[in-house]
Amino acid sequence: MPMSSIKSICVYCGSSSRGAPSHLLAAEHLGKALGERGITLVYGGGMIGLMGIVADATLQAGGQVIGVIPKHLDDLEVGHRGVTQLIVSKSMHERKETMFQLADAFAILPGGYGTLDEFFEILTWRQLALHDKPVVLVDIDNYWKPLRGLLDHIIAANYAKPETRGLYEVAEGIEGLFEALDRAPPPRVAPKDKLI
Repeated sequence: MPMSSIKSICVYCGSSSRGAPSHLLAAEHLGKALGERGITLVYGGGMIGLMGIVADATLQAGGQVIGVIPKHLDDLEVGHRGVTQLIVSKSMHERKETMFQLADAFAILPGGYGTLDEFFEILTWRQLALHDKPVVLVDIDNYWKPLRGLLDHIIAANYAKPETRGLYEVAEGIEGLFEALDRAPPPRVAPKDKLI
């Protein structure tokens, strides 16, 4: 999928700033690159952690940022009021589907349980042919190495077919992410209007 056809990227990442400094720098690098390339950032709408860093860096580079946050989190005052558009959803499920509909591709930076939940859901939707948008694990300093091992273990234990490795790419850094997206083939299935 040539980068020229990707107008928006959904970034899944942590809401914590306590991770490794390299993770924070990667989020900043990604946001700057998105802004400079004119690619819209779609993300979870928060102003904290890696989420806030990637959003702020995109905005500072002149880019567009769409945040999607459920009302119960927005009520806790973690919604980013400086983004181009902040969509307040009724639920987590609605949030994830809205983010999916707005994105042409998905990048997974380091994060916690929520990031894993988002990755596995978008991966499963692709396995079920509900979409064929690129999914890229951005493996900063081998953060996702244990997850990659688990995915291989699932295949080795016959709970997934070997070809499911093709449902996602792994990039070693931000430039690797864009290279992976540039290599991605055009979608073979049209995304469904309603997933959940």
